[in-house]
Parts: sequence; C-alpha cells; structure tokens
Amino acid sequence: MNGKIVGGFIVLTSLLGGAAMYWLQVYGYYQPAVFKSGEEITLTLIDGGVVEPILVEGITGIAGDASPLHFRACFHTPLSLGLLSETFVAYANPTPLTAPNWFDCFDADKIGEALESGAALAFLSRADVAPGIDRVVAVFSDGRAYAWHQIAATAEK
Repeated sequence: MNGKIVGGFIVLTSLLGGAAMYWLQVYGYYQPAVFKSGEEITLTLIDGGVVEPILVEGITGIAGDASPLHFRACFHTPLSLGLLSETFVAYANPTPLTAPNWFDCFDADKIGEALESGAALAFLSRADVAPGIDRVVAVFSDGRAYAWHQIAATAEK
C-alpha cells in the first residue's frame, strides 16, 4: 500500500512539474513589449549609422526578461521598399526566430521564406540592443513588417 502512495506522489509531482515547465516556456517568460511613442521601431541609416524612428501602424509585440532573444513584433509601415533600401542599412543573413504559437501574427517560417525569395527585405534596426544581439526588421512590399532579435554575426564568430 505504501508503494502505491509513494508512486502516485512521484507521478503527480512529475505531472505538475512538467505542466509548470511547459507553461513557463510558452507563456511565463513573455509579456507585452513596451514601445516608446514615436520611436516604436527604428532603423539604422546608411549615412552615419544613426538610428532613426520610422512610421509604423498597428504595432504589437512580445518580449521577455529571461532572454533578449524573446523579442518579436508585428506592424505595418507605409514606407516603400525602395525608400527603405536607399535609406537604411540592409541586414545580411536575417534569420527570424520562432515565436510562441499564441503570438500568431509572427510566422518565422513564412518570413524566412519571403526573405529568401526576395518578397521581403531585412534591415538593421539597431545593433547591440543587448551584448551580441541585433534587432532586425523585415518589410514586405505591401507594408507588413516584422521585428525580432537575433545573435549578431560578429558574436557568432
């Protein structure tokens, strides 16, 4: 009889621990991103490397204290790809990181495919938002845009 109680306790504790770990990974470490009005998204200018805010509409984002890589954002910009590519620094080797399933506006696979096909262009938002981490912005021709943090190429070496 004692073995059943101990075994049941171990199984119950494992289930509760697993559920807590899942919740923390998928929900617990994320909170809504805070954006400063008028400076929600910035891009780095080709001339001088100065960071400048761009026009955005309908921005929503998530971030996490546990890691700077948790940042993701979805928004719309009225700026054309031509204007953006002539004015701001292009980002080499953009790799969007997956977002939690519940943040459904950000689909890393579709963004990555669009970047590879040329349907979207990637720009450097800000280098070193955290040590070795860059903020990257991908913009589609229809104005849909996405931002995320990724490990900088210089940090990977």
